[in-house]
Amino acid sequence: MSSAPAPPPAADPVADLHRSGRLAAEYPRLPALLRGLGDEELQRAGRLLTRLSPDEVLAEHPGVPAVSVAVTGHGTVAGLVPPLTVQLARHGLLLRPHVADFGSWLFDLADPASEVYAAGGDLVVCLLDAGVVFDEVPPPWRPEDVERVLAEKVRLLDKLAAVHASAGSGTLVFTTLPLPREYAAQLVDHRSRARLGAVWREGNARLLGLMEEHPGLVVLDVDQLLTGPAALGDARLAAYTGTPFTPELTAAVARELAHLVRGRSGRAKKVLAVDLDGTLWGGVLGDDGPEGIEVAGGRRGRAFREVQRVVKQLASRGVLVAAVSKNDVEPVRQVLREHPEMTLREDDFVRVVANWEPKHGNLRALAEDLNLGLDSVVFADDSAYECGLVARELPEVTVLHLDGDPALHAERLLADGWFDVRDLTEDDVRRPARYREELVRRDFLDSFSSLEAYLRELEVRVELAAAGEADIARLAQLTQRTNQFNLTTHRLQQDEVRALAGAPGHLVLAIRSGDRFGDNGLVGAVFVRTGGPVWHIDNFLLSCRVFARGIEQGCLAALLERARAEGVEAVEARFVPSPKNGKVEDFYPRNGFDAHGHAEDGSALFRHELRRVTAAPGHLSLTVRWEREGTR
Repeated sequence: MSSAPAPPPAADPVADLHRSGRLAAEYPRLPALLRGLGDEELQRAGRLLTRLSPDEVLAEHPGVPAVSVAVTGHGTVAGLVPPLTVQLARHGLLLRPHVADFGSWLFDLADPASEVYAAGGDLVVCLLDAGVVFDEVPPPWRPEDVERVLAEKVRLLDKLAAVHASAGSGTLVFTTLPLPREYAAQLVDHRSRARLGAVWREGNARLLGLMEEHPGLVVLDVDQLLTGPAALGDARLAAYTGTPFTPELTAAVARELAHLVRGRSGRAKKVLAVDLDGTLWGGVLGDDGPEGIEVAGGRRGRAFREVQRVVKQLASRGVLVAAVSKNDVEPVRQVLREHPEMTLREDDFVRVVANWEPKHGNLRALAEDLNLGLDSVVFADDSAYECGLVARELPEVTVLHLDGDPALHAERLLADGWFDVRDLTEDDVRRPARYREELVRRDFLDSFSSLEAYLRELEVRVELAAAGEADIARLAQLTQRTNQFNLTTHRLQQDEVRALAGAPGHLVLAIRSGDRFGDNGLVGAVFVRTGGPVWHIDNFLLSCRVFARGIEQGCLAALLERARAEGVEAVEARFVPSPKNGKVEDFYPRNGFDAHGHAEDGSALFRHELRRVTAAPGHLSLTVRWEREGTR
């Protein structure tokens, strides 16, 4: 009997584009094409993408964000480039890589004139492994010898981080030092093995602690990535090529680095919109009733409880969680308020949307209510139909299909670090409560016949003040995460903001606001160069939560009045267009600035002669403090 014919090979759109020579032309389609690919498929795509010249892509699509990453380390590090290339492409980013020579990490990071510093404008990655220590531990060795060398290496890494902070740019990344079993196995007594484990963990803990001392440093904990197929190392790769990590672990590191770059470039997600039936609890509420859904009891119930715990934790860290469910709203609210086994409660959600309308329409309305772009939204649902429909109708939304076993839901929610940022501020933690307050403001607005009447009754309070040390982290984050009202989209790290705030001839202003419904916190910033007869506004940005309340006009008016009082001849500013900030391209002309040509990079220049300054809106209560305080 003849065997059945083999099935045709699965379609590989990236390979097809590569063969046809269309990969550069179709680069913006890659996030959609790469969505849902498995690890092996992503590895193949990464190898193909490394053959693509970044300049070729940018010639076709000048607006694609390019990320300059220099990679150095203790061993061979070139293997990081293909997986990092494809991981960045998944998020619409383009890699410009620089790979350092074998084992050159110390020289690369100690010399500010090195090629690594020149090439790693956005990210410098240093891959470290146990050989950093054991290469200098003389045989035979004891745990005490390892402890001594490891302590020296951590002190050295501390100094290298300081060099990067003073001479480099962007973010420096160290990996922790995972300990291969082969070293512990060389100690035949369990007491010494335990001592080595304690010494090693203490050293990695000190290495992780360097992030507290260096705002421009990120330390990736490799131990957390050693799950599933991501084994630590392969003896043959290490011996013959000097490659310390397996391809699977290298790919896991690349995935984490892509999350870091995404957050640094202002692309971290802000909203988690989750289905209910089959996603946060088992069963169908409309059919089974509140008493019949699986919430915490039994094996499936325990799995759903874990999903709820994860979502609640994300909400506590500033993620805006919304329920989007095909249900009647009152039974849903009853479960969230009264079910004794529910982990998530109604006040964990910024919005509960339960109706029988198409979910893509509900998601679009949710984004409008929150005044956020659809690309800020992650949508999670167990239904293939709902996920497919949302992906088709709202391609900007990130769709997570939580199909199959609910025990895997939490892992899939967290796998891509959609909400990852370098630092979490107090403003982040309070974000969900502030967005709930904002929705109350919208309801309040609906009770007025005019915007002017609404603003008068809103009792808007604004403080414009020279930034203090306690403001630095939040100001840096605003430059990284604010996209719509960000007039140059120039992203800054904490050390860069700190340097500007303390530099002569520079003024960094923090904007805070509040009203009758609560305190909005630190919502904006203005970066100004004040040396000479002309002041220059290098950037002006404001959180989308507080648009259209006159805050930006009031702060700009105060700055212009200050410049005029100082005898300044004029104030100049520029606008750099981006895919998100088109709605504020006329901000300066609307506030008395005249067009003043274009800069070499194509950005629009504006100039205000200070002959007449438009007054701050009358409904604002505006407080201004020009002197900087060290703390707040």
